[in-house]
Amino acid sequence: MKKILYNISLLMFSAIPASLFSQYAAEVGGSVGVSNYLGDMGGKSNTRRDFVSDMKMAKTRYDVSFFTRYKLRREFYVKGELSYLRLAGDDAISSNPGRHYRNLNFVNNVFTLEATGEWMFYENTDMGASYRFRNAFRAHIFAGVGVLYHNPKTKDDNGDLVKLRPLMTEGQSKPYKKIVFEIPVGIGFHFTVKKRHRIGWDLNWRTTFTDYIDDVKGNYADPATLSPEAAALANRTDVVAANAFQPGFANNFGVFTNSSGEKVFNKRGDPTHNDSFLSMSVSYSYVIRGKSSFYKSRYGSFFKKRGRKVIRRIRSKF
Repeated sequence: MKKILYNISLLMFSAIPASLFSQYAAEVGGSVGVSNYLGDMGGKSNTRRDFVSDMKMAKTRYDVSFFTRYKLRREFYVKGELSYLRLAGDDAISSNPGRHYRNLNFVNNVFTLEATGEWMFYENTDMGASYRFRNAFRAHIFAGVGVLYHNPKTKDDNGDLVKLRPLMTEGQSKPYKKIVFEIPVGIGFHFTVKKRHRIGWDLNWRTTFTDYIDDVKGNYADPATLSPEAAALANRTDVVAANAFQPGFANNFGVFTNSSGEKVFNKRGDPTHNDSFLSMSVSYSYVIRGKSSFYKSRYGSFFKKRGRKVIRRIRSKF
């Protein structure tokens, strides 16, 4: 996985030296914005739902990124981006009883490395009709592939952050992967000012290939198979006194023995959907002006003949 991450980073950021052979084809820049997690934890009054219908604005966090973008054709661009996002979720803010009394929480500092393709479905390359083509507007949709690094943590009863992955709170045979693939898709636009400066906006929805961004996926594990710390953080229903909600409500959480003597492992998360997250950001980038291949082939030799005057003959066109 580390080799894949390294190769993707080389591919994305190779656009910078390539830009030296094309006129206004490449740019470098950065963005800042907000991020929001979409998964099992927290949410609104219903059980887990897809996309923004289950998003809680109270757990909005931040997003910072650096990128390079290269123009392949007039309407097609490729972009490489390295981002740092903070994601968070908390059952305590949910009005759904099952979530609220489950009482889990997490924070996750996520790093993503992505390669995307952008299609400019609308453009105005001469805003203000000045016929100088210095200011432009372009709107685009994009999709691609990326890898992310994550390591969720939770606040214990003392308010200290504890790493969840090593604890294997759902009784996994081994810790889940820190580095996984993800698919970014979205929409955005940017303004170009004086050919060199670009100010943009993007909405990016990343679907991940993991359900452990929040450390919650399947059923509760038998506490006897967990370490004391893992058992305490895997089931935190007792902290909010679930029985006070209605008699027997606490039986919806954890592992219990039924009348037949069989152990019942209650549902802790939804294993049918992987976690995802949204980010919305504003960006600034600087367009690099290079020499086109035509310019180089026709005039490049001039710079090799220092001190010599180049005389060009002009032919009549008739």
